[in-house]
Amino acid sequence: MEMAYRGRWEAEIAAMQRVLAPFGMVEECKWGKPTYTMNGKNIVILQGFKEYFALGFFAGALLKDPEHVLAQLGQSRAGRVMKFTTVKEIKAHAATIKAYVEETIANRQLGLRVEKRQTSDYPVPDELTARFRKDARFKRAFEALTPGRQRGYLYYFASAKQSATRESRIEKAMPAIYEGRGFLERR
Repeated sequence: MEMAYRGRWEAEIAAMQRVLAPFGMVEECKWGKPTYTMNGKNIVILQGFKEYFALGFFAGALLKDPEHVLAQLGQSRAGRVMKFTTVKEIKAHAATIKAYVEETIANRQLGLRVEKRQTSDYPVPDELTARFRKDARFKRAFEALTPGRQRGYLYYFASAKQSATRESRIEKAMPAIYEGRGFLERR
């Protein structure tokens, strides 16, 4: 698997590699992307997107972020990214990048980890509770899913602003839930 938009961000990748070089991390290819590790622990990852290039911190939620440059992508609890569109931006933020990488390495050495969310931490939408009351078979199928799959559905259902949308999402997800598949799993 090749890093998305790699050609578009070649100069930015090279600039970031120069900033990261002094840390003595090992550059590996994981998930098709340059990933930097230390003592077998993931520290940062380089990611290409259509609109920006990102330096992803696996345990970024633990960083203090005094510069307010970290963003959360999707529903990732631990990961945070710094976004860039030019080599000039990377050079301008080199000191911040280095400070954040140093803090990340120190956190890893101390064994600090972001607490994983439990399924019970996710709200169960009223529409889902109502569906469980009407359909015991569906409730059993949902409860038979792995905790991660349950969390994925709960997040997806609850993220809809309108009740009708939550009901529609539940209805459309029912066949996959009966088959034991997660929200993002294809057949």
